[in-house]
Amino acid sequence: MASTAGTVIKSGVKQVRPLLSVDNAEARKRVLNLYKAWYRQVPYIVLEYDIPKNEAQCRAKLREEFEKHRHAKDVRVIDMLVVKGQMELVETVKRWKQKGHVMNYFRTPINPKPNDFLSKFIAGSA
Repeated sequence: MASTAGTVIKSGVKQVRPLLSVDNAEARKRVLNLYKAWYRQVPYIVLEYDIPKNEAQCRAKLREEFEKHRHAKDVRVIDMLVVKGQMELVETVKRWKQKGHVMNYFRTPINPKPNDFLSKFIAGSA
């Protein structure tokens, strides 16, 4: 009876295939390569898009954007974020974006969302 329960559990759990990376080490390598590619392109982005930010500010924003997803642990999620980051890089480098699209990264939200439970509760009831 125990063997049938084991086979039922094994058949119920689906093995998912990774998108690009096989393990966390490979995913980390892809993330670092993407970060380096963005980091190298920052001077050209500042020059070509003529944005009112210097390279240091842009690199700080780049780090902030990568730090936003630091908590991601699932390899498939990390791979999807890397693919999206690569698409953004290609669109930016080939100038398929306009200056406003690049400046949207620097925009701060007007009404920041509440973080703690009580603030969320009060905002929902108001």
